[in-house]
Amino acid sequence: MRFKRSLVWFRRDLRHVDHAALHEALTSSRQVYCAFIFDKDILERLPAEDRRVEFIHGCVTELDAALRAAGGALIVRHARGPDAIAQLARELQVDAVFAGRDYEPAACRRDLEAERALRADGRQLRLVKDQVLFEIDEVLSQAGKPFSVFTPYKNAWMKQLELAGHAAHAAPYDTVSHFRKLAPPPAGEGIPSLAALGFRPTNLASLQLKPGMSGADALVDDFLPRIGRYDVARDFPAVKGPSYLSTHLRFGTVSVRRLAGLALEAMRTPGNAKGAATWLSELIWREFYFMILHHSPHVAERAFKPEYDGIRWESGDVAEELFQAWCNGRTGYPLVDAAMLQLNQTGYMHNRLRMVTASFLTKDLGIDWRWGERYFAEKLNDFDLAANNGGWQWASSSGCDAQPYFRIFNPVTQSEKFDAEGKFIRRYLPMLGKLPVKKVHAPWLASGAELEAAGVSLGVDYPRPVVAHDEARERTLKRYAVVKKVREE
Repeated sequence: MRFKRSLVWFRRDLRHVDHAALHEALTSSRQVYCAFIFDKDILERLPAEDRRVEFIHGCVTELDAALRAAGGALIVRHARGPDAIAQLARELQVDAVFAGRDYEPAACRRDLEAERALRADGRQLRLVKDQVLFEIDEVLSQAGKPFSVFTPYKNAWMKQLELAGHAAHAAPYDTVSHFRKLAPPPAGEGIPSLAALGFRPTNLASLQLKPGMSGADALVDDFLPRIGRYDVARDFPAVKGPSYLSTHLRFGTVSVRRLAGLALEAMRTPGNAKGAATWLSELIWREFYFMILHHSPHVAERAFKPEYDGIRWESGDVAEELFQAWCNGRTGYPLVDAAMLQLNQTGYMHNRLRMVTASFLTKDLGIDWRWGERYFAEKLNDFDLAANNGGWQWASSSGCDAQPYFRIFNPVTQSEKFDAEGKFIRRYLPMLGKLPVKKVHAPWLASGAELEAAGVSLGVDYPRPVVAHDEARERTLKRYAVVKKVREE
């Protein structure tokens, strides 16, 4: 054995099976401790009611129980991550700390600080690939450079997978057969309560978003019989089309290897191939955005394409009012408003609606995409910097492989196409429930008699549109003209 004692630092990998860092520690050490840090650097920026913290707390509680059943346990601290890990490594006299590699700029800075503190004590920080199948420089162009367009990246990703063999990258890491090396925690260790962390319960339980590995397993079992219809069903917010696994994937209660393996297996099953291939593409998009964030960390603050930083977005009181109307689901466009209310009430938003609402904010209201990105970061249960940033830059046309700037979603057309019967709209905007189907997508086009019969008074029960889409579209084309000008120069 290379190490006498090691410590596994759990972060966004809250499971004890198919766990790369735990596997590496168990196979190279005589004894392995496990720890999770409720990092004050992260928690102190969050409101007292945050579904993600409650979700993580539930995941940590389940993980601790699973480790105890296997002969170990989870040491849980509430402190700054680097400080707590360095202190814990000294207390336990470990030789090395193992963790899954993270790609976000703040996480990279955290890990660098932890590495320096551990090295000062003569200890190692060993980071391993876990949250992706291919990372950093593993999928490059023939010229050895990072891709900036998705389809060539996807093709290279799939070719790499086929050349190495699916099992080489999608096979699970064996931890179970090494559990005998798990070490129990020091006496008196326990998990601090949600209140002790400074947080209050949310509506998480009523949302049926079950934390932990058991929650992920239940969703996998529910999704697999539907995977063959994913390519069609995923676009309709009133239909049970998505896997709903994004929050679990974000916090690692299920491994990406397992999900990719299930997709690959389903692709070989008659009737499931197209849906499974589409779902696998979504997993590849996730890795594409991780790669972009690593090679172009400036995207966390600026546009991937520099010429888009020259756009003059709306500002001042009017912009603030429009932004608040968007945040509160009061734009007067039912599909946009229903989507924002879904986000505010549940922490979830359907992927099609993420595109619609982002396009509306940037191209109908003319508001900087970074405003929307920050709002989603505050609200989304599955918030992931790389994917959130990539999605917003895609919608605003400022990112890699983004939609053309002149492609502007019409919120009414999107509503009629993807929520034709208005079921999703009526779920979140019950005041529009009695409007005729054809008018629920654009209440301002309903006649006075139709509004009266439905009990709707525009401007009272439901707002009038804050902008006219056709006029906003013209303003957007002029706004984005600076991009065309820079390119021509």
